[in-house]
Amino acid sequence: MREIKYIAVHCTATPQTTSIDSIRNYWKTSLKWKMPGYHFIIKPDGEIVELLSIDQVSNGVAGYNSKTINICYIGGVDKNLKPIDNRTEAQKKSLLAKLTELKKKFPKAIIQGHRDFPKVAKACPCFNAKTEYEKL
Repeated sequence: MREIKYIAVHCTATPQTTSIDSIRNYWKTSLKWKMPGYHFIIKPDGEIVELLSIDQVSNGVAGYNSKTINICYIGGVDKNLKPIDNRTEAQKKSLLAKLTELKKKFPKAIIQGHRDFPKVAKACPCFNAKTEYEKL
């Protein structure tokens, strides 16, 4: 098993109507990634979809992926593509449950947003994940 130092929280920075298939297609065709950007993605209805086993490396945070589990919710922008925390209640509940589960498995891992990593100039995940999940 990999050494996990971080659990990174992301948003897709897409409308909440965006499909997982279109996100996967973007990674493959536009970014030329062989692996997904996240281990888990949370749909607006709260369904958690595993895109990659946590023993494999995803493409969530450049320079940190080998020691990070990446989890994401679909959304994070308004109709003008401006950053906004628009998680549904179902997404909040599912995200908390998955982070709680992962933190039990990796108690020393730091939960933080994508934006909290050094040299990241993004609003992602469009809320303060460090503060929201500091008690886990």
